[in-house]
This record gives sequence, C-alpha cells and structure tokens, in this order.
Amino acid sequence: MVMAKLTLSIEPDRIAKAKRYAYKHQTSISKIVSDFLADITKKDEVDDEDPFIKKLRQIEVSDKIKALSGILKGKVPDDINLWDAKYEYLKEKHEL
Repeated sequence: MVMAKLTLSIEPDRIAKAKRYAYKHQTSISKIVSDFLADITKKDEVDDEDPFIKKLRQIEVSDKIKALSGILKGKVPDDINLWDAKYEYLKEKHEL
C-alpha cells in the first residue's frame, strides 16, 4: 500500500502522551491515526449504505438496558463450548 504524508497541528502535551501510548502498545502514531481514520470513514460508509443500520443507531436505549451491558463478562470462560455445557446440564436434569 502506498502511503502519503500528513501534517497535523496538535498540542505538545498530547503528542507526548500519544508517543508514550504508542510505545506502550508497540505501535506508531501513524498507525494509530491511520486506524482511527479508517474506523470513522468505515462507519460513515456503513451509515450511507444501509438504512437499517442507520435506523438502529437512532433508537434510544433505555438506562435499564444499558445497565445490563457487560453483566456476564468474565462469567463464562472463553474455552467452554456452550452447546456442550447445555447438553451436560440437560443430561443431568433428565437423568440420562
């Protein structure tokens, strides 16, 4: 892929923080900015293409539903097969 240069004007303290972040995450500021720009332009493309996605983004989610977000995170190990767990549960329940 051909790359082009881009000059940005950013506060010096933000540049220092960005450099530390990039170093800590073993990446470059150019990669971070490139990924960010790809992400925001991709979202615009999706919004322009699909009216269903556009409508979904306009729906207001209630605070009760927002409170449920992430409630099960970490409760189920990544290496478990949920179908196998369900099978084992039903097998015990029905004494098979």
